[in-house]
Amino acid sequence: MLIDTYDRVATDLRVSLTDRCNLRCTYCMPEEGLQWLAKPDLLSDDEIVRLVRIAVTRLGVTEVRFTGGEPLLRPGLVSIVEQCAALTPRPKMSLTTNGIGLKRTAAALQAVGLDRVNVSLDTLRPDVFKTLTRRDRHHDVLAGLEAARDAGLTPVKVNTVLMPGLNDDEAPDLLAWAVENGYELRFIEQMPLDAQHGWKRDGMITAGDILASLRTRFALTAEGEGERGSAPAERWLVDGGPHRVGVIASVTRPFCRACDRTRLTADGQVRTCLFAREETDLRGALRSGAPDEEITRLWRLAMWGKKAGSGLDDPSFLQPDRPMSAIGG
Repeated sequence: MLIDTYDRVATDLRVSLTDRCNLRCTYCMPEEGLQWLAKPDLLSDDEIVRLVRIAVTRLGVTEVRFTGGEPLLRPGLVSIVEQCAALTPRPKMSLTTNGIGLKRTAAALQAVGLDRVNVSLDTLRPDVFKTLTRRDRHHDVLAGLEAARDAGLTPVKVNTVLMPGLNDDEAPDLLAWAVENGYELRFIEQMPLDAQHGWKRDGMITAGDILASLRTRFALTAEGEGERGSAPAERWLVDGGPHRVGVIASVTRPFCRACDRTRLTADGQVRTCLFAREETDLRGALRSGAPDEEITRLWRLAMWGKKAGSGLDDPSFLQPDRPMSAIGG
């Protein structure tokens, strides 16, 4: 087990497959991009599969989420998913993606064992999408969502961040669109994960703002705490159900007490939290010939030192040194 000093048990592994991305979202990275990791610094396909195997067979991990950067840019993605699906016990597997390229890969990923996808989409307006992402790829994301749904990678979850003055008026329209298309929409409070450190707490759209906007058009009924479990999203039934909408309020309503995640960066570092400043190097141990028992020990030791909270609820919080693309969402 991966247990910490607060008796939380990590069963959900987030694996960043690459730090690269084919969008330049304003809340994530500068227009010119970042200094990408050198290829030798990235975990190889075999190293990723080995670490997932150790997590699943020795450490009690039951769910694996592949992230990035943009994981669809990883050439060996289909093979990685296929090998992880063959593990015993078999973990539930999902993918967080910007949706570009999903039309081409959704069927293949489903065929080798991927269970579902989360797709980031912040707006229904192509012009706003171009402003937010600095790329004209809105149509590709919509096509990717449809392909994922048609391939059976369900429930298809859509992750949305609302930004003041850009898309903060779109919450009801986005929910109506998600209900019509059979997607589960989840709004995420903007977090301090941009490489240029431009995030300001006093300018963010809060969970309260989002819910107030949605209630101008929909009746929302909160699910019980028993339904939520350790999930980061608080969920509401829309107009009595069966459709649901979620809000991940990482800043204003932290859910650290129920956190069940452990994270692996693209360069092989264990992070106990998205906002942690400490990392434990597993890549070095792998490449020095360490046996599975030693990797297991290092991973357990890292998680034992997990802090009580992310610190996001502290107004003096300082942003992490590594951007989200290097850590994995």
